[in-house]
Amino acid sequence: MIDPVLDGEAERDDTRDQQHPHDDDEDLESAHASVQFAWMELCLEELGGMTTLEQITVADAEAGERLDRILAAHLATLSRSRLKKLIETGQVSLDGETINDPSMRVKGGQSFVIALPAPVADRPEPQAMPLSIVYEDDQLLVLDKPAGLVVHPAPGNPDRTLVNALLAHCGDSLAGIGGVKRPGIVHRIDKDTSGLMVVAKTDLAQQKLSADFAAHSLTRSYLAVVRGVPSPRDGTIATRIGRSRVNRKKMAVVTNGGKEAVTHYHVQRALGLRAALVECRLATGRTHQIRVHLTSIGHPLIGDQTYGRGRSAGLPETARAFTRQALHANLIGFNHPVSGVYLEFSSQLPADMAELIAALERA
Repeated sequence: MIDPVLDGEAERDDTRDQQHPHDDDEDLESAHASVQFAWMELCLEELGGMTTLEQITVADAEAGERLDRILAAHLATLSRSRLKKLIETGQVSLDGETINDPSMRVKGGQSFVIALPAPVADRPEPQAMPLSIVYEDDQLLVLDKPAGLVVHPAPGNPDRTLVNALLAHCGDSLAGIGGVKRPGIVHRIDKDTSGLMVVAKTDLAQQKLSADFAAHSLTRSYLAVVRGVPSPRDGTIATRIGRSRVNRKKMAVVTNGGKEAVTHYHVQRALGLRAALVECRLATGRTHQIRVHLTSIGHPLIGDQTYGRGRSAGLPETARAFTRQALHANLIGFNHPVSGVYLEFSSQLPADMAELIAALERA
């Protein structure tokens, strides 16, 4: 099975341990316990109570072993491959620093904290929710996803997702199409990005649409409201994108590793002197691609709490108060997986982005 294209954000939170090494001094031990307890509470709160924490301390006799082996020895209920994945995704920390190298050689006395996301049910439950469907036949449907809706269940978002709504809408016919955990999903857009998505309703549609996404043969356009006015007004941003080595919650332009990412942009119009409405066409589909690319040229999306924080000086109050990335998937086009006929759909800007643009033009 081809994995869904990750237009959207990886719905995952990294955790960071704030504890310090043990000390024989009772006052320091007390302070350390308080900090550790406070951090644990904060961690569990941020992850919606869906995460438990395990702490293991390396014995002197275990010094020199690989980290993933040591964790597997101490946490017998988890496989080594599962623990390796937890390390690589930033769920293991040492002295307040995230550790992401499973092959790290441990030292005696080191104390590691592991954040264990609660298991997600193998089969999401149908949940009736309103859907804005713009096209549907027996093979697929196209819908307009609102901002704030998570695409599929994951730790921290176990239900009330698009997948739950699709199962209720399509019934048993959708179950298992492309996998039981993400039935029908061939691509994703971020939770706080609005706009058009195509969903497969049969195995044939899932296979062909997934192949088209992997080959980048679809037409996709996004509208973004950005800080400043890009110059030149038409351009192509071509880089490699990978996970940030500084903050594991973020993606970044990287020189080594990562994956090729290409975004074509066009400034539709300036919104005063401090913002612009920009159309972006994707030649690839990397996680957070548009957000990372526009930030990399100095024009982060207004409202982007991950990549644009602290860059709203000089903007009107409406823009400063905008709490989601101002990004909308406004167009998608593809060949029908059975008939071969080219289909193209467009979506108007949602009300919040339209109001943001109006406020910027008045400023």
